[in-house]
Amino acid sequence: MVVGDVITDVLAVLAAPLAAGSDTPAAIRLTGGGQAANTASWLAAQGVPVTLVGAVGRDAAGEDRIAELTAAGVDCAVERIAGCATGTVIVLAAGDERTMITERGANVRLRPGHVDAALAGAPDAAHLHLSGYTLLDADSRPAGLHALAAARERGLTTSVDAASAAPLRAVGAAAFLSWVREVDLLLVNTDEATVLAGGLDPAAQGRALVAVARQVVVKRGGAGATWVDRAGTRATSPARRVAVIDVTGAGDAFAAGLLAAGLAGATPEAALERATDLGAAAVSQIGARPAR
Repeated sequence: MVVGDVITDVLAVLAAPLAAGSDTPAAIRLTGGGQAANTASWLAAQGVPVTLVGAVGRDAAGEDRIAELTAAGVDCAVERIAGCATGTVIVLAAGDERTMITERGANVRLRPGHVDAALAGAPDAAHLHLSGYTLLDADSRPAGLHALAAARERGLTTSVDAASAAPLRAVGAAAFLSWVREVDLLLVNTDEATVLAGGLDPAAQGRALVAVARQVVVKRGGAGATWVDRAGTRATSPARRVAVIDVTGAGDAFAAGLLAAGLAGATPEAALERATDLGAAAVSQIGARPAR
């Protein structure tokens, strides 16, 4: 089960550096996005049965997002919220960077009751993965905290993707770490790890963060990824050498690969390898969802 944002991405892959106050050529797409929805799509593409818990508006965009997720094999426990628009993100992608301008819309209206209904409807769920964006917004935070607590009560393992460095700084490292304490897996990229654990090397950041989470994976972009757990296990995976077209959703694809392999009993090394393969597939295309 994946809990979190469902978004419409207005994606612009820039053909040149952004010319502020003027015009910049770009390839522009209107696509499905949202950290949770992306991760669920990549899981479904790997044949993993997955339920997505989220919220959209009662609008055409919301119906489109649900339709495309359903067609991709995702079981959608997605609430349609009256009087609220489906979330939208403007994504400016250039090389190995992307900048997001966000209106979360109906995503902030996700509530604990939505999570409970989805859990009741998926009694065979074994793992709950939470998008950090749900925790980083005060309006949706109760649903995120409840999702983690309810999953533990039902014996599910849990994971959280820390989501984004700037809102992490805004809420503060201490607060965020208190919300994710004792999750089974915490995923962070280099910037997020620096916010939460300081400017250490990735292995040291992982060792600091396993005081909170049982296992930590630090995603390092072109430098690969590092896994650390409380037993002292450390595993690394180099990045794949691929032509980077659009990095939007690469971390979500990485998370899906890691979860799919881990739930199948893979070793940390094998799970990182699968995650890295999916991340490479994501950056080799335009858009945050698996190419169909």
